[in-house]
Amino acid sequence: MTNPPGRAGGGAILWRTIRRHRARLSAGIVLVSVHQLAETMVPIAIGLIVAKAITPSSTSALVWSIGALAALFLVLTAAWRYGARLLVGAMELEAHLLRVEVAGRILDPRGVRTDMRAGELLTVATSDAEREAWILDIVPRAAAALTALTASAVALLVINVPLGLAVLVGTPIVLGVMQLAAPLVTRRVTAQQETTARAAAVATDLVAGLRPLRGLGAERRAADRYRDASREALDATLHAARATGAFTGASVTVSGLLAVGVAGLAGWLALEGHLGVGELITVVGLAQFVIEPLGTLSRLPGFVAVSRASANRLALLLDAEPLVPAGDRPLPDGTDLDLVDVGFRSLDGLSMRARPGELLGVLAHRPEDAEALAHLLSGHVPAAEYSGSVTVGGVPLSDIEPVHARRALLVEPHHTDLFAGTVGSNVTAGLVDADTDTVWRALVASAAVDVADANADGLDMEITDRGASLSGGQRQRVALARALLAGTPLLVLHDPTTAVDAVTEQSIADGIADLRHGDTDRAHTTVLITSSPALLAAADRVLVIDDGTVVAEGEHAELVAADESYRKAVLR
Repeated sequence: MTNPPGRAGGGAILWRTIRRHRARLSAGIVLVSVHQLAETMVPIAIGLIVAKAITPSSTSALVWSIGALAALFLVLTAAWRYGARLLVGAMELEAHLLRVEVAGRILDPRGVRTDMRAGELLTVATSDAEREAWILDIVPRAAAALTALTASAVALLVINVPLGLAVLVGTPIVLGVMQLAAPLVTRRVTAQQETTARAAAVATDLVAGLRPLRGLGAERRAADRYRDASREALDATLHAARATGAFTGASVTVSGLLAVGVAGLAGWLALEGHLGVGELITVVGLAQFVIEPLGTLSRLPGFVAVSRASANRLALLLDAEPLVPAGDRPLPDGTDLDLVDVGFRSLDGLSMRARPGELLGVLAHRPEDAEALAHLLSGHVPAAEYSGSVTVGGVPLSDIEPVHARRALLVEPHHTDLFAGTVGSNVTAGLVDADTDTVWRALVASAAVDVADANADGLDMEITDRGASLSGGQRQRVALARALLAGTPLLVLHDPTTAVDAVTEQSIADGIADLRHGDTDRAHTTVLITSSPALLAAADRVLVIDDGTVVAEGEHAELVAADESYRKAVLR
């Protein structure tokens, strides 16, 4: 996958993160650099204590030295504690902001043009958001390590010029060699994250469709599909681990060799009489100490690769174009729905009209026609992808501002989702002004009242994610109650009763007709895309679609009597 044309991609997201937290980041860099500077001073201080207090056997100098060493450790500890607190806070805040931004992008009424599936989107919103925020830890670590190496080199230059030059010259060489392998690590990590996300997407799909899979006896095929995706993810993970492991091993080895070389040179200089005991202790201590910042700097490209790969994946979503343009027309006054000569997917020259206040039934002999019609009316199809016109209240659907479009026209698809929470929270779905009586009327109309009545908690009955704790019929009825409660002027329901029995289906047909069309003063328009005889019988008028166009029209009873194909489609 590549970034959309004209977009900056992951690099821009990383720079934005740094700019967004520049205050905390700057303070954190100063504090952790002070910590590393204090760490550098520890072997220097010990060497001075040996040279100035222990060798001359000066008690007073020893007491003052110990006090100064204690103060040094106090500064060291405090700087790390408060610096780490600032940086961890910035990382957590950035991960939160990214999760909110990704969620907002996914939930944008205009939709998002991406080929990522639900599981991949979940990975982007969680793992990738967290890993991108690592940049707020990487930058301070790099600054602190460079501070430590610079201070160590300066101290060694003061003690002995060749020792200082060994660190000053050797460090860039080590980092340069390590940097050569960074692109390979980045590619391996990016591939690993993509395949892992795809495996998560397959797992999400399988869990969501477990019951239908069991009904079809397709568990083995589904398991094979997941096994293949998981194997691909495992192979990519192992490739990334090998590259990262080799990179880390090589960096630690080269860093260690540099430190050993500095210590060996110091030992030789001491034997030649160029270094005193205190200076030798300082040099050996610094040689051991520089292993840590050298190791940090050599490992950071690997972490940068992970953070950059996650930023790139975030950019694929955040930079993605919306599915539909942002219309500028306000909420239309009328509730009529008109389709004129529409061509989309299997629809071919479809023309139909739902009049204001009408309960219109639509029977599609071919399921693909019903799916195409429901998807087209959902507002998630760009005007360029279909021919003809679709208007709501006389206004082209594509011209209505998306938020207003959702308030005017709600399409409840055949496959719906419930969320972890309660029956009440799933039905109200964020409607803050929905009173209890209105909620119960929607539950009664959808025949979902028994879902709440069957539990002592009523509307507070807990529902697990995706409604897994409910049966298929219960989920369908709760989702229908949610759609009815929204009270949009125009409501399109696609096969809302396929998982309920005939008696319940009749109750739902009566409930929809009563709730949305029982009051003559109300101008609600409802379109039922269904083959249910109970729902079609409740409709004021029925349109029959075949081969992508309307082939018959009339009342349900008339069509049953006069149209054999209609009669076969609806009579069960």
